[in-house]
Amino acid sequence: MITAIVLCLVLAIALGMLRFLRGPTDVDRVIALDILFASAVGLCVAAAMASGRELFLDVAIGVALVGFVATVAWARMIEGRADSARRQP
Repeated sequence: MITAIVLCLVLAIALGMLRFLRGPTDVDRVIALDILFASAVGLCVAAAMASGRELFLDVAIGVALVGFVATVAWARMIEGRADSARRQP
């Protein structure tokens, strides 16, 4: 069961990396980044289930927090760039 979960998460990571690298817009890259962080959290949970160690759950929480902050920061940067582009004559 854990093997199937890991395979699905690896597929999600591969597709997320493809979208991150190909774009074509910054919004696509932000969504891909969010997918990559969510998949990393899933892999941490799968590692915790496979090994029986709770430490991986702490790592998953840390990755989730970093992912949230990174996604919000990048989205705000894109929004700021769009606002400045609209203001220029």
